[in-house]
Amino acid sequence: MNSYSNSQDRYPCFRIVDIVDTLHSLEKEFRRAISLPDINQLYDSCKMEGVTVSSDKFREPMVWIGIYVAIASFFCILAMAADLVHGFQNKKFWFPCKYFSLNAASITVITITLKLPVDLSSEMPSYVDQAAKLGSLGFMCTMMANLMPSLASMDNKTLLANLIGLSILVITMIVNICIQLNTRVINRYPYDGTNLSYMDFAIVAYVYTAMILLLLIIMIFSSLTIPTTKEILESKYQATHTIHLDDQRRIQMSIVERLRHHVTRYWVMAETGSPQFVMAINPLSTASGIICALSLLMNLNLVRASPLTSGWHRNLIRYESPYMWSTTAILITQSIGVVVGTIAPILRSFSLFSFKLVITKWNRNHFIFFKVEKYWTQKLCEWKKSPIPFLSSSPRSRNLIFNSKSIILSFCIGFQKGIVASCKLIWLIVIIVPIFAATCLHRLKSLRARWFTLPIFSRTDDTDIDDYVRNYALQIDGEMEVSQKALKGISKSINSIISKAKNEQNNNLLELLEKSKGFEGVEIFDTDHVQPLLPVELVNTWSLPIVTLTCIVVALSNIHKDVVETLLRSVGEGLSFTHLVEESLNCTSEYVNIRKITMILWHEVENNCKWLDNPLAQNVFKGKTATYIIKWFSDKAKEIVTEINGSTNGELVKNPPKTLIAANSMYRITQTILLRYQSHIEPITKKQLFAHLNGMIADILSACFTNLPRVITMRCNESVIEKREASVIVAAKLLGKTTKILERLETCDKVPSMDEDKMAYIDEWRLYLKQSIPVTSIA
Repeated sequence: MNSYSNSQDRYPCFRIVDIVDTLHSLEKEFRRAISLPDINQLYDSCKMEGVTVSSDKFREPMVWIGIYVAIASFFCILAMAADLVHGFQNKKFWFPCKYFSLNAASITVITITLKLPVDLSSEMPSYVDQAAKLGSLGFMCTMMANLMPSLASMDNKTLLANLIGLSILVITMIVNICIQLNTRVINRYPYDGTNLSYMDFAIVAYVYTAMILLLLIIMIFSSLTIPTTKEILESKYQATHTIHLDDQRRIQMSIVERLRHHVTRYWVMAETGSPQFVMAINPLSTASGIICALSLLMNLNLVRASPLTSGWHRNLIRYESPYMWSTTAILITQSIGVVVGTIAPILRSFSLFSFKLVITKWNRNHFIFFKVEKYWTQKLCEWKKSPIPFLSSSPRSRNLIFNSKSIILSFCIGFQKGIVASCKLIWLIVIIVPIFAATCLHRLKSLRARWFTLPIFSRTDDTDIDDYVRNYALQIDGEMEVSQKALKGISKSINSIISKAKNEQNNNLLELLEKSKGFEGVEIFDTDHVQPLLPVELVNTWSLPIVTLTCIVVALSNIHKDVVETLLRSVGEGLSFTHLVEESLNCTSEYVNIRKITMILWHEVENNCKWLDNPLAQNVFKGKTATYIIKWFSDKAKEIVTEINGSTNGELVKNPPKTLIAANSMYRITQTILLRYQSHIEPITKKQLFAHLNGMIADILSACFTNLPRVITMRCNESVIEKREASVIVAAKLLGKTTKILERLETCDKVPSMDEDKMAYIDEWRLYLKQSIPVTSIA
């Protein structure tokens, strides 16, 4: 009796079973009506109900997972849109990948967006569910096409790692799609209560899968050409760089104008020799753009046929998948992503017109699409010829492995040639109409030139472009050269950066530099008459004495607060330039350590108004004389240096601590000031000290800034091909911000005629100035 009393009584169904079982054991008439097998069957049904209730609880988080997928898709859209806007703003219509590029983070986010296509177990019978699943495949096509140029911005190891990660993801997704097609998780004709679904979703899935697989193959074969392409671009860059150096020696013009020409030329070299630019204009990129366009058409067709686009059908939408209404959010979000993400790949397909085909030499070579240049297969050919290092001593095994490798790579070479030839054919079909129109227009212009006498207009701008820019445009294909319009656009873009930076010049810094009457402050901020506190003297950098002198200025109490704040802003702007000089020219470890320490010290002074945790507020030294303030800094610095020196037993560590470097600099500078004014009958006033310190700061900054032309030149000539554009932009901004400073220094007749390598170091300046060698102009 009551054999089911231990059942899960948390469900009402089980309580009914218990009641029936009790009645069955007590009532004879009841046993005649209901048999024991009937009760067992009822019990089994209750168990199934319990499983269903539990399953519903497990399905509750799936809606949030769907929302998570939609949010991840939104971030991908945001990154693709940012690249699109960046391309339009900078007139880079090949749309380089700045925000949406292939890396570990992007692969992780892309994996989240593909949750629906890789879900093998969840039933998704309705039209919206199926459309969302297939729409994710279209979104994947769009993302892969957008990621194409980013392959060229990586080094070989990073490229290999990221490509393997993407390949694993794509292959896993394709396998899962094939399983779902076989198990009918992807329905051929999903039904929503109407006859809306006229498409065979299985065919759509096959087409999407084929396009994704083709895009993966295109990306893999494109990546194989990247190392060779970079080598070609690097060799042309170095050759053009040598030509430029020869041209520079012959050019006679002002420093600013010469630097502007220099930056423009290297910008043209960086832009036309950018691996992303070359990747974006090759036929494989054009093919990926066409695939992306087909994906857009298919996705639009999916959305158009869904109940979402028809008002009277919206009531018929059924959410039968565990994701419920979140599939609608995914479908809408990723459909928007397909539309937004298709713009850049399609426009890249026409970025070829940044080049102009040599129309005057137009011949049948332009139509021989099956001719594959050597650089497409050069890397595979090198692998084919290279030996394989292995431990086997058997000649038979070695021959077998080598022959197998040759057969596999021969097949890959042939396959790549086929892919490139096919993409070239697509490329030719895409451009043939515009090229034909351009050729006809060129012929018409030629006829007009013959038949009519045209007025002669000034062509100074074009000639100027030809003279100092055209020869610096790099290209792989000899039958194409950069168009005049593209060159002008490139030149205007860098001129715009320079002009914008020029408007950001700090007038406070210029006013401070006006207080410099030469470079005397470089020599007199320190003197050999000060007895050293350390067994080995530390080197000086440009920024360290500037920060030290500024600390003393801040402590002077009777100087107006606005004047001090103006000085702080001026010094802060000046230090941004001195750090660039030190970063570029003072590269040894001891200078790097001092530069980092100086940055920390300046942050402490500027934001906390402290020097080594000692407050510099003017009320601290209120009522104190200038001599007292100088002595206080000197005594405090000596105390710190002596304490640290004693704790190390007089041995100077490799990287001295911040406090030791700052205190030693303060001690030597303050002792130098005391020695300078000790013979004066009247003590120095705070205003006199302020003017003296200001002059020394201005002199040191001016001396440091004589290295700016060299820094700008070095920034232009970046050795890493992937960093060249960014480096030239830094040089252009530096030129713009320092234009007036350079013009001022060019008129200065007191610049020493030092070796440029020695001019980079403040200690070399001090040594030179002590020798009183005649000076010359930097022009």
